[in-house]
Amino acid sequence: MSETEATPSPAPISPEELKLAFKAFKKRLKATRLDDESRVGHGPMSGGGKSSIDAIIPPSQYPAAVWQELVKQGKLKYATQGFYELGAP
Repeated sequence: MSETEATPSPAPISPEELKLAFKAFKKRLKATRLDDESRVGHGPMSGGGKSSIDAIIPPSQYPAAVWQELVKQGKLKYATQGFYELGAP
């Protein structure tokens, strides 16, 4: 048996799963930014402050193949060490 026959090809990722994963990523990024902005020193009386968070570790409920496919589609960019950021709009 050759190597190509021994390792089955991964199941294709459905467009619906990609859409849900991308939505979950954006939601987590937004929540992380809001959490950073609400910390002490960024209060409404202190002039506030913008979050400098651009990249996050994506939700673990989706496999790495989903995030890699979203990078291929240009919706996400791989930052470093498992962190991803939004791709160019």
